[in-house]
Amino acid sequence: MRALFSIVGLLVVLAIVGVLAKNQLSSLNAVKLPAAPDSAATVKIQVDPHATVQQQSQQIQQQFKAAAEAAVQQPRAMPDEQ
Repeated sequence: MRALFSIVGLLVVLAIVGVLAKNQLSSLNAVKLPAAPDSAATVKIQVDPHATVQQQSQQIQQQFKAAAEAAVQQPRAMPDEQ
């Protein structure tokens, strides 16, 4: 008799955990994050082909730094409070 109650109790707990897991996973699908802006993905690096390797490296570093600062300065879209 005790084994029967143990198995029934275990099945009840398993069913409760299953329902809670299903609710959590379904709520994850409902949350939609905004898409990343395409402007950061289309940054083109331009270097002078006649410059030395050191100068080209400095140009790339300056352009990357400028692109990173521009991306940080863009305002972020805030989701609506619910």
